[in-house]
Amino acid sequence: MTDRPTDTRPADLSPAGFQPLLPAMLTDLEELVSCETPSADLTAVAAGAQRVARLGARDLGTEPEVLVHEGVPHLRWRLGTGPRRVLVLCHQDTVWPLGTLAEIPWSVTEGVVRGPGCFDMKAGIVLAFTALSRLRAAGDDLDGVTVLVTGDEEIGSPTSADLIRDEARECAAVFVLEASADGGALKTGRKGASMYDLLVTGRAAHAGLEPEKGVSTTIELAHQVLAIADLADPAQGTTVTPTVLASGTTTNTVPAAGRLSIDVRALTAAEQERVDAGMRALAPQVPGAVLELRGGINRPPLEVASSAGLFALAQQVSTQLGLPAPAAVTVGGASDGNFTAGIGVPTLDGLGAVGGGAHAAGEHVLAAELPGRAALVAGLVRAVLAPSTHGQDGGGLGVPDEEPGGE
Repeated sequence: MTDRPTDTRPADLSPAGFQPLLPAMLTDLEELVSCETPSADLTAVAAGAQRVARLGARDLGTEPEVLVHEGVPHLRWRLGTGPRRVLVLCHQDTVWPLGTLAEIPWSVTEGVVRGPGCFDMKAGIVLAFTALSRLRAAGDDLDGVTVLVTGDEEIGSPTSADLIRDEARECAAVFVLEASADGGALKTGRKGASMYDLLVTGRAAHAGLEPEKGVSTTIELAHQVLAIADLADPAQGTTVTPTVLASGTTTNTVPAAGRLSIDVRALTAAEQERVDAGMRALAPQVPGAVLELRGGINRPPLEVASSAGLFALAQQVSTQLGLPAPAAVTVGGASDGNFTAGIGVPTLDGLGAVGGGAHAAGEHVLAAELPGRAALVAGLVRAVLAPSTHGQDGGGLGVPDEEPGGE
């Protein structure tokens, strides 16, 4: 862990002002990426939380609260003692299993950063800490800012969803430091996600001697896969995707147990509820088969209306900082921002790193974009905390009147 570079000049919150911090940002990112944190490995997630806590304590000036829910550590910094106004939301768990770092090692080559979890979303944590550290250096009062770094986002946030909603309720804005969409676009809409497991119980029998005495879960699941897929509505943007399928034990036995996993994505709560009702109305098609449905709606949609005001603010801040105006996209993937939008709190997502390849071997971050993203996050936090100073001349955003000097 390295300290931030010392700069005796007034804090410059423009992209140029963040540029000298890029080497330290990359060092911090390497520290996080080099500690693998697959969601299901609680020991690994706890080790990652310790590294995040050290970086955050250095940059935010205070130790985090460590909130352990069902064995999963979550980190919370509540800055100041006043009412909560801004929630900066991150997660430090990844989809990558232990050992991936040996296959995809940390590297920075020609400005491209690689390593498991660098894009989704450990760079977002570094950006959040860097932006808030620079605001502190500028003398900004961060009273009312909460930073929350969770440890189970990639598996649906089963232990952190209530915590996220509780932290967001009083806030005027939630900024989600998930990775950006292509080209740095902000995620102003996300589909809601539902997750189901359909368990089928049949009756075993010898497949050669007396198959008629069996009740085949494979045949039952074949019926159910088609019925479930028919619940999709492409015109409404609703996808219903049967995914993992298992049935039976040996080739000469009528299968007596089977299981099907289903992934559902929808743009509106009404569509989520329609599909949920359809799932719960499934009925056995093979005489003697028994169905059991588990799961349900996991995350509500982040509808575009929830992010509209903050997206307009992001465009204004970007213009004042001399950054290209960001585009807005709606994506199929869900995040913890779905939870905050679902309770009516304005939420803007995709404020993290620019790059690509989330959940894939080509995952990467564009290093040159990190200073600009940190400046955008700092500008957004400042604008929400002190709206009266958010003027068109850029003064409220810390944009200098003249070109900054050299390092």
